[in-house]
Amino acid sequence: MRTVKNYLSLIKFSHTIFAMPFAMIGFFLAVDYLYRAPLEGDDRPFENLLSAWLPNKSIDMVNGNIYIPRSLIALKLGFVILCMVFARSAAMAFNRYLDRQFDAKNPRTSIREIPSGLISANRALIFTVICSAFFILCAWFINNLCFYLSPVALFIVLGYSYTKRFTPLCHLILGLGLSLAPIGAYLAVTGEFALIPILFSAVVLFWVSGFDIIYALQDEEFDKANKLYSIPAALGKRRALRVSQIFHFISAGFVIAAGLLGKFGGWYWIGAGLFLTMLFYQHSVVKPNDLRKVNLAFMTANGVASIVFAVFVITDLYSR
Repeated sequence: MRTVKNYLSLIKFSHTIFAMPFAMIGFFLAVDYLYRAPLEGDDRPFENLLSAWLPNKSIDMVNGNIYIPRSLIALKLGFVILCMVFARSAAMAFNRYLDRQFDAKNPRTSIREIPSGLISANRALIFTVICSAFFILCAWFINNLCFYLSPVALFIVLGYSYTKRFTPLCHLILGLGLSLAPIGAYLAVTGEFALIPILFSAVVLFWVSGFDIIYALQDEEFDKANKLYSIPAALGKRRALRVSQIFHFISAGFVIAAGLLGKFGGWYWIGAGLFLTMLFYQHSVVKPNDLRKVNLAFMTANGVASIVFAVFVITDLYSR
């Protein structure tokens, strides 16, 4: 159990709450769309490779309405969740592996699992490879499109770990990696791209980029001393916070655009209001000369915001 705890700490499993709720939004948005869409021939992406596991449990028309067995929905959802967990675990473990020398120098991060000797660097790398392999395998079970795109997704989420070595835009790459959650979950169900889940991905892109800048404020001096790139290191704390605010305003714009173009109802707008409140709350508690509440802004505000927003969006979808 101690080993399991160490690996969960290595990958910061609790941080899964940032992107997972948006993956649920993408998934249930797709199921809602599929129920409303006409069936054409044998093109049924929801079944794909899973249909062989569930004989006589296919999508069908019942009294003129589409019918998807709950067992099929649950199985697909399970693979989407596994993909999320494996991809994020691989990304986080690889980041810890790659940054182990910097983490050992930084007083804030020297207690992490690899620098402190709780997990060896080689084991962290093996863990990364195993999680990556399971991610691709789960994508294969979902549908062909997700399988073909899985290496691209891995390239983005693993590649982020290198970006702090050459560009202060690394925060946007992290945001891009997590923004794959809603569109990826939507593709898992429908096998096709659509505007609304892309808008939710844009919400995640600028939301995550904004709060990652806030988190990076803690390492401004260390990054400068070790020739690492970040927006706080490039611009200073005050201007970096302003960039974070701009990113969060852009994220808010995409929340509003998704609500209007998706013709969502009252539940959505209540959730959006709460999400945006938490989004901007963090800027009221973090100041350039006072970083004591960075963890409150990073973990609590953003974790609560994503969960609450997802609950209200999904409620709106199924209360129509």
